[in-house]
Amino acid sequence: MKFKMVYSFLNSDINVIEKELEETMDTQAPLLRQASLHLLKAGGKRIRPVFVLLAGRFGDYDINVIKNVAVTLELIHTASLVHDDVIDDAELRRGKPTIKAKWDNRIAMYTGDYIFARALELMTNINNPLAHKILSNTMVELCLGEIEQIKDKYRYDQNMRDYMRRIKRKTALLIAASCQLGAVASNVEEEIHKKLFRFGYYVGMSFQIIDDVLDFTSTEKELGKPAGGDLIQGNITLPALYAMENPQIKQKIVNVNEHTGRVEIEQIIHLVNNSDAIKRSLALSDRYLDKALTILEDLPQNKAKKALREIALYIGKRKF
Repeated sequence: MKFKMVYSFLNSDINVIEKELEETMDTQAPLLRQASLHLLKAGGKRIRPVFVLLAGRFGDYDINVIKNVAVTLELIHTASLVHDDVIDDAELRRGKPTIKAKWDNRIAMYTGDYIFARALELMTNINNPLAHKILSNTMVELCLGEIEQIKDKYRYDQNMRDYMRRIKRKTALLIAASCQLGAVASNVEEEIHKKLFRFGYYVGMSFQIIDDVLDFTSTEKELGKPAGGDLIQGNITLPALYAMENPQIKQKIVNVNEHTGRVEIEQIIHLVNNSDAIKRSLALSDRYLDKALTILEDLPQNKAKKALREIALYIGKRKF
């Protein structure tokens, strides 16, 4: 089943979100508008807005209210990608030139900052102190994750704890917040919105581990960027950590730097794929996925719950 078919009953509301995203990026500064819309129009599955909308279905669902949360979360995610591409010196994102590649680092950083600012402005339409507290805490953690990624570049002595903390801050907490904020904005009772947060957190951890696996197992065409990109950019992910338990593979990985050639990267990708690193990474992803599905069982039965389950399974099992 295609991903979008899972939540097809939300199609009209997703169209509202898309329209709001474009309108929010409209500005009188032509360069800023062009750069802001560049990544937004490059596509994306809009996973975070979908989680917001589905979580809202457990309460007093009003698209005119909840759209502010959905667009805010997607804008924060988009801004973080713009900043990530500067940090990683990335040339491609979703098969198209990054903002930093199309313009330059300064334009990219100001664009990311502008998108963040628009996200916060939009959130002021939500009159709920708890929602703002959740969002601000999430953004603090997201920024810490960005700093950790910079600090950990090409640091080959990092361990599993470092990796888990980093992906928690970089990915899982924003997905968790999407689930919780959608529920909070719809006045869902505390017990349920806290469970939705935990569901989103576990799905987010599984999601990022799968992403890190796909970076080794997929093609450039499928990824929309070069395979092994994480390694080239100095980001030590779970498959690399597991593979480095083999001294021969470790010796090759620790020699990777920003000048490492494509042939050497392809050799390392081959070694990682032929080790047990991929299998072990997928097993850990499955454990997080199982935790997410267990939490779902305790939530009220409705169409949104079924969709959340199918999305979680899609995320945990996707192969492009």
